[in-house]
Amino acid sequence: MIELKNVHFSYQEDRAESVSGINLQIKPGEFVLLCGRSGCGKTTVTRLLNGLIPHFYEGTLHGEAFIDGKSIRDMKLHQLARLVGSVFQDPRSQFFTVDTTSEIAFSCENMGVPRVEMLRRLTHTVTAMKLEPLLERSLFKLSSGEKQKIAIASVHAAGPTVYVLDEPSANLDHQATEELRQVLALLKSAGHTVIIAEHRLYYLKDLVDKVVYMEGGTVAAEYDRQSFMAMSDNERIDKGLRCIFPEKLSLQCSGKDSAVPPACLQLEDAAFWYEGGPRILDGLCLMAGQGEIIGITGLNGAGKSTFAKILCGLVSERQGKICIGSRPAKAGERLKKSYFVMQDADYQLFTESVEEELGLGNERLPNLAELVTETMETLGLSTFKDRHPASLSGGQKQRVTIAVAIVKGADILIFDEPTSGLDAENMRRVASLLQQVASQGKTVFVITHDYEFIVHTCTRIVNLADGRVGADFFLNSSSLAELKKLFCFTD
Repeated sequence: MIELKNVHFSYQEDRAESVSGINLQIKPGEFVLLCGRSGCGKTTVTRLLNGLIPHFYEGTLHGEAFIDGKSIRDMKLHQLARLVGSVFQDPRSQFFTVDTTSEIAFSCENMGVPRVEMLRRLTHTVTAMKLEPLLERSLFKLSSGEKQKIAIASVHAAGPTVYVLDEPSANLDHQATEELRQVLALLKSAGHTVIIAEHRLYYLKDLVDKVVYMEGGTVAAEYDRQSFMAMSDNERIDKGLRCIFPEKLSLQCSGKDSAVPPACLQLEDAAFWYEGGPRILDGLCLMAGQGEIIGITGLNGAGKSTFAKILCGLVSERQGKICIGSRPAKAGERLKKSYFVMQDADYQLFTESVEEELGLGNERLPNLAELVTETMETLGLSTFKDRHPASLSGGQKQRVTIAVAIVKGADILIFDEPTSGLDAENMRRVASLLQQVASQGKTVFVITHDYEFIVHTCTRIVNLADGRVGADFFLNSSSLAELKKLFCFTD
């Protein structure tokens, strides 16, 4: 039994409470979903359950958290690690070695498990999770989904009874998400307690036993699976929750049926490879016009992020030609005329406040203060304008980097997984803002695995497969079936 009794917590750098008066009971073997808007306190609850609060994150804690009748506050982290395993949104943040086999065994080594027992656990984990193809591989060469599998396997080998996961699907393609679902189903069938904080709900609909909806740092409601699945679309939208049945969504932003608008950007036979490595992109041909919002899709490892880096000039193509307008544009020129919002928001946050972040490097823009204020209001960031960006939640940071891109006003905007960590309400805000930007004649590229975001936002789809354009079509009612096929959805 896991129990939170009237728990209040505020982080050291924040006067406001992140969670307030939390009361929660989780039975052994339950599969529990924590959901709610970005910043509602989901991650804080996971940290209370795995002991990172108060043993790692400092702040003011009132109330008690118990596991098997023992106070988590009184337990050492190494004691908790034998009971509770944690899997974070970015698996790289919990890797300690450089190859997969060593990483799976690391948790056992760290706990001093005898070698014979460690090898038994390693074999059991690899067999149960069907990881044989991933053994003896470099962690640096794995896809996002493969990294997530190894992170879960390392926890599994440690032998905990409770698994706590924080948005594990945020950076995964549909295939990797399905594989994650299968791993979670395996944990549930083995009788483990699973607590997962998520925005993307559809892949969990057949697994959850209880849904805990959080709002403003409190538990606002609890549902069993049946009542949660029966929730109306309007109620779900009012709560800021993502869709449960994405295959039933209709298009909210329809593309054109005619030819591509006059080209402002053109790739001709573009290719790229790292020195001594295989071709990541090969023979890439693409024309993009002003006002388009082009969704770049494809499985993890298809070359999407490399494609984005070439577009914006962070790396130079090895062969081929890239033109802006009617003339070739070298990497340096593309860098000046484009802006790339990376998947990891922390890499692009530099100042002491959100308001300063939006103004950084834009001091010469006319009406800067007005533009910053308007963009913060549109993306729901005004409340945080004086906050240090590092103190924000993952979804809030993501919105800040998107806001910076909008203020920059580049002609070509490229977003890499812009909805990672965003709830439904903020996903729609971002969709609306990108549509506004495109209407001003900008060309927008969105690298995304988020089907729900695509049907709300994109006018065209370019699917990459093995470094080439595998599909390229305008998004409209007649092509929706083709989009569903790419995501392996059926009605």
